[in-house]
Amino acid sequence: MKDDKGDPKPGDLIEIKRGHDAHWALYVGDGYVIHVTPVDEGVASLAAESETSLIMKVKMEHLREVAGDDSWAVNNKYDQNCTPLPLNEIIWRAERCIGKDIVYDVFDLKSDDFVRKLRYGGQVSGTG
Repeated sequence: MKDDKGDPKPGDLIEIKRGHDAHWALYVGDGYVIHVTPVDEGVASLAAESETSLIMKVKMEHLREVAGDDSWAVNNKYDQNCTPLPLNEIIWRAERCIGKDIVYDVFDLKSDDFVRKLRYGGQVSGTG
């Protein structure tokens, strides 16, 4: 794991570079992040109700395991335009989601949607 930018603090958004894409996670402390991953680690599962929806699982894992050899950085990119929720609310919201399935529309999949909503609530629309 290569840390590109500073020490993360609980509530920080972590951007993990994977080629031309990025995977996003929310840092919760002690080296752990909460993020979404395909239900079946090998292949994302299609939701039964739609051929255009993917089922993702919310997990808490060590940042070192999630990032592997990929570089990562703290990237609270919306802080200049939005006020983060109080830290205890961010962590509470994130921990409540662990183990839950989330359905994503494959045509509207934005990799930071889940963690963005945890940090900022509904203040941010779209990605930037």
